Amino acid sequence: MIAAGSSKWFKRVFAQYNENYLLRRHFHAFQLSGEIDPAPQGQPVLYLMNHSSWWDGMVVYHAIANASAREHYMMMDEEQMKRYRFFRKIGAFSIDKKSSRAIVASLRYSENLLNQGYGVWLFPQGDIEHLERRPLRFQTGAGYLLERCPETIVQPVTAYYSLGLHQKAEVSLQFGKPIHRVWQQLGRKTITRMLESALEDQLNEHRLAVIAAARGETAEYRSMLKAKRSTNEVFDAWMNGVTRWKSFFGR
Repeated sequence: MIAAGSSKWFKRVFAQYNENYLLRRHFHAFQLSGEIDPAPQGQPVLYLMNHSSWWDGMVVYHAIANASAREHYMMMDEEQMKRYRFFRKIGAFSIDKKSSRAIVASLRYSENLLNQGYGVWLFPQGDIEHLERRPLRFQTGAGYLLERCPETIVQPVTAYYSLGLHQKAEVSLQFGKPIHRVWQQLGRKTITRMLESALEDQLNEHRLAVIAAARGETAEYRSMLKAKRSTNEVFDAWMNGVTRWKSFFGR
């Protein structure tokens, strides 16, 4: 297992690179709904999010870097961590899903982070799945952790990507209502099924909110990114300039 090795200066540098080079070049808009920090400092929070894109980690990091006061850690596939080892400097740690012993090691590492009162992010589907695939199916790692860290609050998070009037994609994160139960009385399988249902319901609601926003209806989202203009916006601005020029000269 590759442990996290957070570096404050590297986090600051990477946050600028992530926003200005990665996200602004590829997304027209990034919006956020809800509160990232659902509990006071010192109380453990387990963030569970659907996993439908390579961009998920980048989007989450931008959100926590700009809107959270907590210390966050994220579980990441070990093969990817070996290729992009620098992610450990921003709080990522690995899981090797091909080894049961390695899985337990990563879960125990997560348990230790929760016991210290940190925020831990899991993508409980285990692998990237299509955004519209239903039903959601989770691995049992979240249940394992909640049985052992019963004071933990679960924060359900959904990510939704869409294309519309602009050349670039849009993404939004929705932080739903925090979940806290007497975890040790439920059992791992019951916890897993309950969390699957909760996140699936939230993802479906999120989808409807994105569709409503595309129709011009009000949505409770706040902007997290001042993106560069996409090609169609540059072209429209140029055409408007040509129209004004012709009008000025009476053409």
